[in-house]
Amino acid sequence: MKNSFFAKVFIGYLLIILALSGASLIAFSDTFRDLYNQSLLDNLTNLALAFKTEATDAVEKGTYGRISTLARTVGKEARTRITVIDAKGTVIADSDEDPRSMENHGNRPEVREALSGRRGTSRRFSSTMNQEALYVALPLETGGKIRGVLRTSLFVNDTRVPSRLMGRMTELGALFALLALVAALIVSGSISRPIKELTAAARKLASGDFNTRVFLKRNDEFRALADTFNSMSRELKTAFEDLKRQKAELKSIIDSLREGLVVIGKKGTIIYCNESLKALLGRESALEGQLYWEALGQSQFIELMEKARGNRLNPVEEVEIEGKMFLCSATRIDPEEEIVLVLHDITTIKELEKIKRDLVSSVSHELRTPLTSIKGFAETLEEEVDEKGRHYVEIIKRNTDRLINIVRDLLLLSQLEEKGSGLEKEEIDLKGLAENTIRIFEHQVAEKELSLRLDAPADLPAVHADPFKIEQMLINLLDNAIKYTDKGEIKVALRSLDQDVMIEVHDTGIGMPKEKLARIFERFYVIDKSRSRKTGGTGLGLSIVKHIVLLHGGEITVESTPGAGSSFLIRLPVGSA
Repeated sequence: MKNSFFAKVFIGYLLIILALSGASLIAFSDTFRDLYNQSLLDNLTNLALAFKTEATDAVEKGTYGRISTLARTVGKEARTRITVIDAKGTVIADSDEDPRSMENHGNRPEVREALSGRRGTSRRFSSTMNQEALYVALPLETGGKIRGVLRTSLFVNDTRVPSRLMGRMTELGALFALLALVAALIVSGSISRPIKELTAAARKLASGDFNTRVFLKRNDEFRALADTFNSMSRELKTAFEDLKRQKAELKSIIDSLREGLVVIGKKGTIIYCNESLKALLGRESALEGQLYWEALGQSQFIELMEKARGNRLNPVEEVEIEGKMFLCSATRIDPEEEIVLVLHDITTIKELEKIKRDLVSSVSHELRTPLTSIKGFAETLEEEVDEKGRHYVEIIKRNTDRLINIVRDLLLLSQLEEKGSGLEKEEIDLKGLAENTIRIFEHQVAEKELSLRLDAPADLPAVHADPFKIEQMLINLLDNAIKYTDKGEIKVALRSLDQDVMIEVHDTGIGMPKEKLARIFERFYVIDKSRSRKTGGTGLGLSIVKHIVLLHGGEITVESTPGAGSSFLIRLPVGSA
């Protein structure tokens, strides 16, 4: 039969109580009565200590029914009244009375003392039982907070002992005290031994020895606790082995990536980097633990990190390392505020782009001279041919002009695509620049009977930008708007927005289908090819606009509805980009 831990503790301390109670009967004098009363207090305290664990657990979990049953059982066996009181003074369990019929005990002196964190004692008349009683109250604490009070009490009728029995009672008291001491030593040893074994095993487990086991030759709660400890130790060992295996697999996968990967902590220290990054940087030693600006040594990384820490969504920059070009993306990981940088090698792509730009530039330069010659000869020929031949010469001139415009735009686009392609920035009055640009189109607007107006506040801040390229951007947008607007108006709106300036070019033209908007900034892409040929469009104007905006660190978006017109929205920073 399983012997409960509570029963062992209770029986051990009951022996001590009986020994002290027998010894206290020896003395009739006031001194012996005091000793006897002190013995009663100690007995009540020990009983309360034995019951304290169950009472604390019940108050914390709210299992009042179980603690009430246990209090009545233990109280009956111990002939001691046991009362459990919550922090507000409400009785939640009592071994003798129904807690619901009992008044609030918060004003009892022993309860007030226990609620202050100390042991409370009192000897007074009990109004509930109509008898004098001795009380001991202990605070029930969990997590440093007092949750309630456990009170034990005995009714005291007479503590006097006949003097003729004093000698014999003294002998018996001494014998009882000796027996109680032996019993206490035995019980304490049986309790402390398994606790020491479990404590030592827990220390080994905490140090990483997951093979630690505890085996107890007993059949009680300690045995169950030891079995639970052994089960936990096995599960922890399995979990850590799985974690080690998963970590090794993840490291193997990350190291096998061709892209360089580095994780940077909140204070700028490199937490992890894969082998590909070390190869890209030409490093053999470990980079972990170093500051990223010392290990990576590129100012672009610092700018990218600042953007990522500023909660910008996955900023991307091109970075040059050891003569190679990489596309570096940064991702912030919350709440640790770590930054993950991933480097993609785009050297080959950049070389192909350079070859393409060089080819376009070379071909454009080579075409300019023969096209100019063709145009000049066509103009000369136009004066010498008859009316019928003049029609064909006109076609030659028109297509030659179109080719010249295409070559011009290709050269401009090639220049814009080069990093740092000669931006000559200065403080410009954007409103004045827009007014001058609008005047260029007054004749075209009048011919089509359109309305062209500027909407700008007087306090618009100056913009740090290249005035020639901003003017080129506005010219391209207005030219495009006039070409595709047959009636209505074209409006240029300027306004300040946070630290930026917003430029809107709106028209009431033919508009564009939603599915076509994603491609309108591509080279040579035109939605209405027949109209573009008729108006002499090259299909490069919007691509030039986009590159000018990007060179200034801005953003461009478009909104359009077929038959209702289009709006190009450009956001430029006020300061230098």
